[in-house]
Amino acid sequence: MSVAPTAALPASRRTMGHVALHYGQKEEASLAARLLTTTGYVETQSFPLPDGSSFYRFVVDRHHHARGDGIVFLSLLPPAQAAVVDAARAALGFGTADEHPSIAGLRAAIDADPEYTFHLGVLLDSLEELERVVEELQRLNRDDPEMKGRLKITMNRARRGEPAVDARLDASPVFGDVDRYCYGRAGVQAFIETDILVAGPLADSMVLELDYVFPGHDSHILSVVES
Repeated sequence: MSVAPTAALPASRRTMGHVALHYGQKEEASLAARLLTTTGYVETQSFPLPDGSSFYRFVVDRHHHARGDGIVFLSLLPPAQAAVVDAARAALGFGTADEHPSIAGLRAAIDADPEYTFHLGVLLDSLEELERVVEELQRLNRDDPEMKGRLKITMNRARRGEPAVDARLDASPVFGDVDRYCYGRAGVQAFIETDILVAGPLADSMVLELDYVFPGHDSHILSVVES
């Protein structure tokens, strides 16, 4: 494994500006927005579009409200893109008895590793907040009329070896029984796969990711990837 040098990097600063997400069904605009709000994104703007769908602007937290970075735009999957998806699904027999085996292969890969395809991750500065969000999403997936059964939540805990981190996660209400591990140390990941949002080659679901890194560690899940 090699780590890229940093000495030659330019002095100017950059931040991640924005990402555009899509919901798949026009009538689920408000549901998609509610899902993002539940995961902690802050809605700053929404308005209807001529096609009857809705457009939203979110930010990662309240500190980014008027900034030009940390933005998530949410809208309906565009018609031209949806047409390509429909054609691909038809050609591959998506959801039929004659479905192309590559679809099952992709599904198995995502089940094994939610990071396998496109996903959006956000870093939280509080493990307690991450735990609270996960518990609320679990409740919604269990009880909410609109979200019940539509959220697949997968957890990764930090690799063992740091006694304080291990003890905290063993006592966690959401990570205590987890036997999946991150590609690194001193951090945790929660993945929420849902068909309320769509991405990927078949636009059938998307994965949101919530991360936390324990303080005081230069080598952690988001700084050094371990195989």
